[in-house]
Amino acid sequence: MSFEPYKYPTLSLASTVEELRLRPKSILPLLCKELREYLLASVSCSSGHLASGLGVVELTVALHYVYNTPFDSLLWDVGHQAYPHKILTGRREKIGTIRQKNGLHPFPWREESEFDVLSVGHSSTSISAGLGIAVAAAKEKMGRKTVCVIGDGAITAGMAFEAMNHAGTVKADLVVVLNDNEMSISENVGALNSRLARILSGETYFRVCETSKKVLNGIFPIKELFKRTEEHLKGLLMPGTLFEELGFNYIGPIDGHDIDTLVLTLRNIQTLKGPQFLHVITKKGKGYSPAEDDPITWHSVPKFDPDRGLFPKNTGGLLSYSEIFGEWLSETASTDDKIIAITPAMREGSGMVKFSREYPEQYFDVAIAEQHAVTFAAGLAIGGYNPVVAMYSTFLQRAYDQIIHDVAIQKLSVLFAIDRGGIVGGDGPTHQGAFDLAFLRCIPNLVIMTPSDENECRQMLYTGYHYQDGPSVVRYPRGYGTGAYLESLSSLPLGKGVVKRRGEKIAILNFGALLSQAMIVSETLNTTLVDMRFVKPLDDTLILEIAEEHQVVITLEEGVIKGGAGSGINELFMAKRKKILVLNIGLPDEFIPQGDQNQIRMDYQLDSSGIQKQIMDWLGPDLHLI
Repeated sequence: MSFEPYKYPTLSLASTVEELRLRPKSILPLLCKELREYLLASVSCSSGHLASGLGVVELTVALHYVYNTPFDSLLWDVGHQAYPHKILTGRREKIGTIRQKNGLHPFPWREESEFDVLSVGHSSTSISAGLGIAVAAAKEKMGRKTVCVIGDGAITAGMAFEAMNHAGTVKADLVVVLNDNEMSISENVGALNSRLARILSGETYFRVCETSKKVLNGIFPIKELFKRTEEHLKGLLMPGTLFEELGFNYIGPIDGHDIDTLVLTLRNIQTLKGPQFLHVITKKGKGYSPAEDDPITWHSVPKFDPDRGLFPKNTGGLLSYSEIFGEWLSETASTDDKIIAITPAMREGSGMVKFSREYPEQYFDVAIAEQHAVTFAAGLAIGGYNPVVAMYSTFLQRAYDQIIHDVAIQKLSVLFAIDRGGIVGGDGPTHQGAFDLAFLRCIPNLVIMTPSDENECRQMLYTGYHYQDGPSVVRYPRGYGTGAYLESLSSLPLGKGVVKRRGEKIAILNFGALLSQAMIVSETLNTTLVDMRFVKPLDDTLILEIAEEHQVVITLEEGVIKGGAGSGINELFMAKRKKILVLNIGLPDEFIPQGDQNQIRMDYQLDSSGIQKQIMDWLGPDLHLI
């Protein structure tokens, strides 16, 4: 979609932030209106994150209007809300390419623009990085300002509080803007969020105060004690007190859609020294009623009809792996009240909506707190329950220490349902599930399973759930299954692969959802094909038999080659002193860019034709083996 100035006459006057700052403040409301309309029109044509950006239009305009970006540093936490920022900072004509191959990155990205100070994709990093930038700016002594914008979902994570605690000690000139829309991706949960948007329990607080004062009047020591208790209660109930205790000057809350108030407040804050905390109330999806009514559904959207507010329907009739997981959860809970499902704020993406409604007492959304999610599960396992932690591959990286120390060392029976393993697509390098097999494979006491279709996914979830000798992982891809017949649930033999096809000379050992592509190659080249199923423990007996019967072994996985499942095959052959040609096929030693999932697989030769080409190119003079 190209930008048409006649449709957005005011926005066309601000193709850069320098132009924006030259315009009178009186035109800003109209500019915001047109920016919101352009954002909606663009995302409806390109797909991408919508509701978050709609909610921060006025805040984005005000920040760039007041601060001298990029001289002043503006950091966006996570970055779902950064589309208006990209439009205002010289990328307006390219916004329609966002999340596409060779297009704009879906999040702020340092290589893309000098206005993108911090490359992001995961939450709760902005304040830590911002503090570092602010300290560096103070040493530079050029008067640079630093502003971090963080959402009320992201600020609940421990890293954000670690950074604020440090900032209050350092006393750096840092502005933290809390974009409080009472939403992250799923509904925000936890005690903190309920205190951010407003002064809570005001009437109750004062009623307790007055009643208690009458009762305690005349009893001096107890009355003095109550006074101190009253001050403590006030600290719990006043949203700003927490941040002031951390060393910030709290300002707000203010209306995040009142552009005049935002500009005035930000200009005042510019004159203040030390850590400042601005609390801004916004509405996610602002200006587009379907997104306002259902900001979760409209958080990340495919191409859609903006006039009718309708998404295209899936006409394939296939279930996604996330849906398979969600159905398995509900099926298990119907006969087992010991199952406890845990997610770090990804209920919708992980397919847990139905389960959360049917079994609310067995469901916990711990907010954006991956580390806590894992150790919380450890505690539940110690307490005699059967926890299932549902997490995207890319977010599991954040809980690595907890997996090792709090679960694996203690051999606790925790099932990890790892969604988005492998190539994810449009969200780019920060979200590709490339590293999980490599970083999990080296952990003792851990069982790792990679289903090749939705039926295997169900059976592996069942297997891992009933495995009591330690933790287990079921790692499955983003997207829809193959249409496999769903069999009755039963435990798989631990660490056993399955020969899917017998061939000659060459054997393909497949890990995960590339099996359908491997089958095409196997039939074309007349190879043996094995669905390995288990990355750990490996089926050593089967692998060594394959090595005896074949001259070449090909390992195939949708993950990094270095340290991945194929490396486990190499290690086995070396340990057993097997002399055999081995080719490991997977993702190379680089970060995988954004783009359509199928396109990325083609680019990295992980579709059937690419796999076949890799094999033939590698064989070279040994093509007679085919």
